[in-house]
Amino acid sequence: MKSINRRNFLILGTSTTILALGTHQVIKKLQSNNNDFSNKSYALNSQNIISSQNGLLETTLEASYQEVPLGNRTAKLLTYNGQVPGPRLEAKPGDKVRLHFVNNLSQSTNIHYHGLHLPPTGNADNVFLEVKPKEKLTYEFEISPKQTGGINWYHPHLHGLVAEQLSGGLAGLFIIRDQLDEIPEIKAAKEEFLVLQDFSLDDNGDLLPSNRMPLMMGREGNVITVNGKINPSFSVPENGLLRLRIVNASTSRFYNLSLENHPFYLIANDGTTLEKPIELSEILLTPGERVEVLIKGDKNPGNYQLVSLPYNRGSMGMMGGGMMGGGMMGRGRMGRGMMGNRRNNIDNNSPIPLATINYENAVTPLNLPTELMPISPLPQPQNTRQFSLNHGMSPGIGMAFLINGEPYQHDTVQTQVKLNTVEEWEIINTGVMDHPFHVHTNKFQVMSRNGIPNPYPTWKDTILVRRGERIRIRIPFEDFTGKTVYHCHILDHEDLGMMGSLLINA
Repeated sequence: MKSINRRNFLILGTSTTILALGTHQVIKKLQSNNNDFSNKSYALNSQNIISSQNGLLETTLEASYQEVPLGNRTAKLLTYNGQVPGPRLEAKPGDKVRLHFVNNLSQSTNIHYHGLHLPPTGNADNVFLEVKPKEKLTYEFEISPKQTGGINWYHPHLHGLVAEQLSGGLAGLFIIRDQLDEIPEIKAAKEEFLVLQDFSLDDNGDLLPSNRMPLMMGREGNVITVNGKINPSFSVPENGLLRLRIVNASTSRFYNLSLENHPFYLIANDGTTLEKPIELSEILLTPGERVEVLIKGDKNPGNYQLVSLPYNRGSMGMMGGGMMGGGMMGRGRMGRGMMGNRRNNIDNNSPIPLATINYENAVTPLNLPTELMPISPLPQPQNTRQFSLNHGMSPGIGMAFLINGEPYQHDTVQTQVKLNTVEEWEIINTGVMDHPFHVHTNKFQVMSRNGIPNPYPTWKDTILVRRGERIRIRIPFEDFTGKTVYHCHILDHEDLGMMGSLLINA
């Protein structure tokens, strides 16, 4: 395997062109099959929120192609239970989950429970399951008593189709409630959930096929939505607190969050609580990541804009900042040239409005909590490993995204670890683009970035590794054996090979 440099990156892409053509054909097939889904022999729950009752969360979840309202148009998207985003599932540690999944797509799919500490085997969080068109599968598992409360989510994870299905709309929240929700200041805060998604749509609301450039860079849509709406409004009580629980459910888009005249008070990362609130003026949220923040209603009552600020996540060689970038497109701050955004009406070089925060009636002044949840440091690791992220050519595949010089191979185990051990992994990005690195099944603690200790203790399951950076993370392998995966959460990169199998042995 040969990794490539910035100059060579652009000219490699035969396989991605084929993939793009396949995407277009699948979308057309989905559209032509739209009337096949009218005869349902199962009870479909159309509620927006489905909570566990008496220790059991049981519902039916159907993946299908539906017309849904999206801003000022009707869009033809992939949906769970006819909704974008899908219904919000809520449970508690120790609850049982029985989810009757129905695949009414015209292609295979499955479900990954991102952020939940579940067995990677059987009918739990098993990304190697394949649910074929018109087939049903009952996912059944128990929420671990160790599971911390927080914001998690579910989405497809069948390798090769993940980006296509997620960018079509398949995503939903999976919330775990626990002690954090009972901290008085948190409990008194107004709670809102924000699911950030983007879609590539034409004027008729049909999904646009992706060509090779967006696939290699990681596709970004020309419509950005929050909970399926364009620039929706939320309100913060004057003198009170607003708790925003945010997930980046986009396939590839980064959101560099900022709220006009208001700082964020970060209280949780990737579904796990911090020890105390941390004040931040901006938060970079990469695909797959989640944050929870508090907003203080202590400014002059009015309307304030939540935006995504420009962020440069890398380029594709000469199209990003070379031949084309220095010409008619200029040396864009985003490093994405004309080809990557030809049908993109969104100006990535300017703040992008996401939502509006309004003030509502005053309440009794509410302070921030001073303490949240303790985080115990992990012990010294029994083993260390190194993972290098890059790109290159693979025989029979063409352009591929690589970990340690190899693309993902379904029948090969790249990494084996032992249950009840702690390992320290160093993730090195030697490529030309940023990559958010995600590990399934077990969360990790972030130790350092480029040798500088992380400024505060935190658990994560997805960590941004910028180009040229070295990140050290420490992982405890607990409770579950079996095969799972780690990968880049720019899901086009994952589908194009930047994934590895991880076998946890007894």
